[in-house]
Amino acid sequence: MNTLFLELAIILVLLLANGVFSMTEIAVVSARKTRLRQRADTGDVRARAALDLAENPNRFLATIQVGITLVSVLAAAFGGATVAEHLAEFFRRVSWLRPAAEPVSFGLVVAGITFVTLVVGELVPKRLGLANPEGIAAALAGPMQALAGLARPLVALLSACTEGVVRLLRVKAQTAAPVTEDEVRLLVREGMRAGVFHPSEPAMVEGVLALDHLPVRQLMTPRAKIIWVNVNDPHDAIWHKIVVSGHTTFPVYEGNRDNVVGVVTVKAIYANLAAGIPPKVRDLMTPALVVPGSVSAAALLDTFKRTGKHLALVTDEFGGIVGLISLHDIMEAIIGELPSPDERLKPTAQRRDDGSWLVDAAIELEDFERIVPEFYLPPATERDYRTFAGFVFQQLGHVPAEGETFRWRGYDVEIIDMDGHRVDKVLLMRTPPPGSAGAEPAA
Repeated sequence: MNTLFLELAIILVLLLANGVFSMTEIAVVSARKTRLRQRADTGDVRARAALDLAENPNRFLATIQVGITLVSVLAAAFGGATVAEHLAEFFRRVSWLRPAAEPVSFGLVVAGITFVTLVVGELVPKRLGLANPEGIAAALAGPMQALAGLARPLVALLSACTEGVVRLLRVKAQTAAPVTEDEVRLLVREGMRAGVFHPSEPAMVEGVLALDHLPVRQLMTPRAKIIWVNVNDPHDAIWHKIVVSGHTTFPVYEGNRDNVVGVVTVKAIYANLAAGIPPKVRDLMTPALVVPGSVSAAALLDTFKRTGKHLALVTDEFGGIVGLISLHDIMEAIIGELPSPDERLKPTAQRRDDGSWLVDAAIELEDFERIVPEFYLPPATERDYRTFAGFVFQQLGHVPAEGETFRWRGYDVEIIDMDGHRVDKVLLMRTPPPGSAGAEPAA
């Protein structure tokens, strides 16, 4: 009986060794190389060994297969030769089983060893290996490397035979595929479900990944919405335009708006005013960064970092200025919902903090009446124009000049910006009530 228990213990040890091989194999194969590399970079020698096995699996897998095959053969042979004989002796004591004692005992031993091999030697070890692949791979990589050294001749023979068969089958070796953007998105979503990432972070990652495929023309402020500064404009006109717009940086042109000579910032103008120096735009402007509309947002971001500029003018294929893009626009694309190109191009009206309205003069009157319902336009039946610019022309009866104003039903309408003969920007301010500080004296 003692001999039987010893034989069963030997078979169990062999099956446990099979489990160690299986657990190591699944751990190394499923371990994330990025995590192993991170641990190796901190000086973890075991993680470095596991990373070497993961990046060069041919010799490692051959060693594992040698170990698993050898253990399985030994367990089967030992069980069939010893345990089956002890079981056959028991069956011979039963009269009706005596004729088939040997085959029955052999079959039961094979079935039992197979069952225990599947549970102890395969399923449980692989479940453990998947539960902590990096830790187990790091812990067992050293012993596996030592075993590979001992079995080097056999492993070399098996590797050579494997390579030969693969070449005969004309199977080309493929390099490991790099991490794709879809895999990154999937990992981030899994991290969010696991509580690793904040719910807003996956959308930000999506925005960052999209920058490389997103041309700047889809992010830019279109030309019709840019507030321009004429290099020859007087300071009062420029300062009023700056205050009305609420922006901090402005393109400067001379002659026409395709002839951009630089950009000027509110900070530069204010610094001169604070020092008591009359600001001159020509002296304060800096060279403009100009990029084609086809360049990607990611490339422009690199340009911003390299040049230290945070704003660029966008040109079309003919060299004309079609828009303006800032670092703020790129950040918006990352952290917020990206408006469609049609939405960016569509003229609109924006309410300012003081209650006035800055209006794109090209806005359709239907859209204007929906956005600014308190501004009463003439009835639709009396209008022969479609845009707010047409309304301005109708009221003035001539091509207006920048700074020109007129009153309409409780509002002061001021022409803020002209693009040649085209009305670009208009400011709507409530007319001060009679007798107030801002009201004009009665004639």
